Amino acid sequence: MTMFCPKCGSLLKPRADKKKKVLACSCGYTSKDSSSAEIKEKIAKEDRHLNVVKEDDSSLPETDAKCPECGNEKAYYWTQQTRAGDEPETKFLKCKKCKHVWRDYS
Repeated sequence: MTMFCPKCGSLLKPRADKKKKVLACSCGYTSKDSSSAEIKEKIAKEDRHLNVVKEDDSSLPETDAKCPECGNEKAYYWTQQTRAGDEPETKFLKCKKCKHVWRDYS
């Protein structure tokens, strides 16, 4: 069984026709195949896991940033692509004193 229309080349879609399932095209073509036609769609879960630096902070660059937890003025930072590729990277900061991690949206 082919999944493409022999007339126009479009993808054939399942459709109920007189109590049987057939493959049909938007151009009007209908398959003669009376077997069941079914399309299943599987949607993958988006992975929202962020890699937080836990060890060897000394290899990260430092910047002047006030920690919202302890008020310390120094933090390590790194960037990570967390959204679509056409959007800017997200900047993460990690306090040198209390190790609190936060995002910088400025």
